[in-house]
Amino acid sequence: HGVPFISSGTMMLADLSNLTLLRRKDAESSRLSFLRLEPGMTMISCSGTIGRMCYVRPDMSSLWSSQDVLKVVPDPARIPPGYLYAFLSSRYGVPLVVSGTYGAIIQHIEPEHISSLPVPRFTVDKENEIALLIDHAATARAEAAFEIETIKNELAETLGLPEHDLKQFRQQRFGFEVMSSTVHSSGRFEATYHDAMVQEIERRIEKQSFVTIPDVATVVKPGMFKRIKVDGPEWGYGFITGSELFSIEPKPLYYVSPKTPNISDCVLSPYWILIQAFGQIGGLIGRCVMTTPSLANCAATDLQIQLRFSNPSDAGYVCAFLSTFAGYRLLARTPIGGSIPHIHPQDIEALRLPWPDEVYRHEIGNRMLAAWKLRERAVIFEDEARTKLETLIRGDK
Repeated sequence: HGVPFISSGTMMLADLSNLTLLRRKDAESSRLSFLRLEPGMTMISCSGTIGRMCYVRPDMSSLWSSQDVLKVVPDPARIPPGYLYAFLSSRYGVPLVVSGTYGAIIQHIEPEHISSLPVPRFTVDKENEIALLIDHAATARAEAAFEIETIKNELAETLGLPEHDLKQFRQQRFGFEVMSSTVHSSGRFEATYHDAMVQEIERRIEKQSFVTIPDVATVVKPGMFKRIKVDGPEWGYGFITGSELFSIEPKPLYYVSPKTPNISDCVLSPYWILIQAFGQIGGLIGRCVMTTPSLANCAATDLQIQLRFSNPSDAGYVCAFLSTFAGYRLLARTPIGGSIPHIHPQDIEALRLPWPDEVYRHEIGNRMLAAWKLRERAVIFEDEARTKLETLIRGDK
């Protein structure tokens, strides 16, 4: 009954499988049909945080965007769409885009503010070379998204935990019974923790071979600290915030000193799993990401719970399971707190994971690792495209 609806706050997410839905009847009406995305468009956040950009890739063609997202629709006969995106998102394009910003508390830009923006032109071959890299990045991200969804669905079916089956256990009554022994063993009294669907997931897991997370990984929750910022990479670690970790292009926003308290616990290695431990229910809290080689020796926020693995294939398998509907439900029922809910490490350590035979686990894990490598390759393609373009603009040889 609905279509996925993307906003300026979600357009940069690498995983678009959990978007809210807009009623299909409204979306396909003449009033809102123009909000549908098409590959090759450039999305620009035009309200609040101005100037964040995303290239619309093939897997986004069934999405609708909110009015807080400005769309640039290129004419392919006049300019390669990928080339235009590379310029707009480059170090020369972004300042031109945001220069038209207006508003005091909530800033905005409108189409007329960028319609006359000058775009440098080069030979057809050079522009197509840059556009091809952007299109390669878009294809890699679309392939990675498709493969991850395929893995999640296959794994859920194999483990007997498919989403369509579990949803029948969604609690229909306002009150339900919980055994006192269950409350005593968990130490939790919240109704959400004892959700009927989650209890069914746990029952199904306990009927098969399973492990707890400390059996296969080390659980680390870094202590909280105040960031001591420095001027560049020669002085410290690149620092990646929680929202950036979940974006299509996870990169350091600034650098922090090695003298920052607890910073050594936050320095990443490849093929760890990071679970968002703070945030609002229904948002990023309980979602997980995998660290890739490009994040090695960067520091991440202390708002993550780290699962450190010695075997990358096991990390890929666990990431796949925790990304399924059942895995996420197990994590999403654990947060405590009112204003800013948070997850305790001991709740993560108590999680039971289905643990099939090694051959199957590693098959799933290696496929997951390959999908995450595709995401990383997409970042490399886009960086290369912008570097080539900026070199042309500067006139460097």
